[in-house]
Amino acid sequence: MALFEITIALLAVGALLAALARRLQAPYPAFLALAGAALALVPGTPELALSPDLVLTLFVAPTLLNAAYDASPRDMRKQWVAIVGSAVLAVGVTVVAVALAARWLRPDMPWPVAVVLGAIVGPSDASAATAVLRALRPPHRVMVIVEGESLFNDATALLIYRAGLGIAAGSWAGWNGLFWLLLSLVGGIGLGLVAGKLYPRLIAAIEDGPTAVIAQFGGTFALWILASRIGVSPILSLLFFAMTVARYAPSRQNARLRIQSYAVWDVGIFVLNVLAFILVGLQLRPILSGLGGWAWQTSVLFGTVILAVCILVRMGFVTGITAIRRSVERRLGRALGGADQVPTTGGAVVIGWCGMRGIVTLATALALPQGFPFRDLVLFGAFAVVLGTLVIQGITLRPLLAALDLPEEDIVGSEAALARLRAAEAALAVLQREADGAAPSLLAEYEGRRRLWSSPDDPDPADAEHHAHRSLALRVERRTVLELRRRGEIGEDAFHVVEEELDWAEMDLARRVGPTPRR
Repeated sequence: MALFEITIALLAVGALLAALARRLQAPYPAFLALAGAALALVPGTPELALSPDLVLTLFVAPTLLNAAYDASPRDMRKQWVAIVGSAVLAVGVTVVAVALAARWLRPDMPWPVAVVLGAIVGPSDASAATAVLRALRPPHRVMVIVEGESLFNDATALLIYRAGLGIAAGSWAGWNGLFWLLLSLVGGIGLGLVAGKLYPRLIAAIEDGPTAVIAQFGGTFALWILASRIGVSPILSLLFFAMTVARYAPSRQNARLRIQSYAVWDVGIFVLNVLAFILVGLQLRPILSGLGGWAWQTSVLFGTVILAVCILVRMGFVTGITAIRRSVERRLGRALGGADQVPTTGGAVVIGWCGMRGIVTLATALALPQGFPFRDLVLFGAFAVVLGTLVIQGITLRPLLAALDLPEEDIVGSEAALARLRAAEAALAVLQREADGAAPSLLAEYEGRRRLWSSPDDPDPADAEHHAHRSLALRVERRTVLELRRRGEIGEDAFHVVEEELDWAEMDLARRVGPTPRR
């Protein structure tokens, strides 16, 4: 009962802080992590011990799948140079820099332990990055690079992390151990691709919304657990599973199920983020208590230096590699990775500043075995990087975007308008070929759609007047239905049926007047 009460209290606090963050136009993960750290320092606050396996499965698996499902393989292929550079090279450089800094601060720290610390804090976190960036709507190119990097850099860090653990424990089997690590990565990709093609067929017969949503969450957790049990990378398994399902599932799922599942997933991911980021802060107390004889000032210095190294190295690498690519582009007359795909200087600054760490970093730190050399110090360094990047980079990201004033890139909006236009033209052509001819009202409706999306930026005044009158009519309809219910002329069941119809009509009108992406 106590755990349930704590969970409800954390959710209530998280919801209030998220609402405050939206009002202040600040990313809510930073507020949540700060609140968790403040709660951890309050006397009497219960100490919550998190199992690393539970953290990774419960918090990371759904948020990772949600981010990967929305990712665009086409766009990531266009930005493959930047994504690979950040997901592999930037992580490797960060690991080396953090290891050197840790050894400089603590010369008695073994090299394998320093490398493990670098692998823990090296990768940015997918859930943290998407939670912050989705609300800020940066240029599309920047968003693709940051999301793509945060999805794949965990695999690089995991390879280094496991190697460092094996060397520190004296159980590393040299090239044989490296072979099995690489095999786990390849196996994870293969498992994800196979499961992604089979899963939509297995659940295609489900037509009940709640059952479908439960099957989606259950499939996510089952795949993560299966990958962990057979020794392949659960992160890569889930990434390729999600991107494969995103390609095949839409043609096998009806509209109502899809809308219901999107709504539940949005709420579920928000709840998991609230709990995860507050729990990140609550880990401060056991971490501090484990430092033992270490002086407070010395611990803070260590954490501050590691945090500064992570931020500066990432900024230097991203901006430096972008400058090199632009120089090569000028010399060769074309961009590496495809035409017009090199980020601008301002875009590179934003990408470099989007290095928030999150629950994955803390979970891998907590997964260190008891008795691991300098375990508590490594935990404190990981916590300092997580909290520091969430607060410093997360809160300053919006002002940075405003100061850089990056050019608008409404690629999603323009491509969505193109898709709507082509769909309307195809439907209109089929209706016009019907032997008996389609109903005039239906032909007029699709002709209106074709006209609207053929010039979405320069709407016909008649269309604007039509939308204004339609909006007025919907408001009158809604007031009338509410009055009928108030007078008792219709019951609740009938009211909710008509209310849903009016909601769909209002959503359709909002889409026509101002199209926006789903997320």
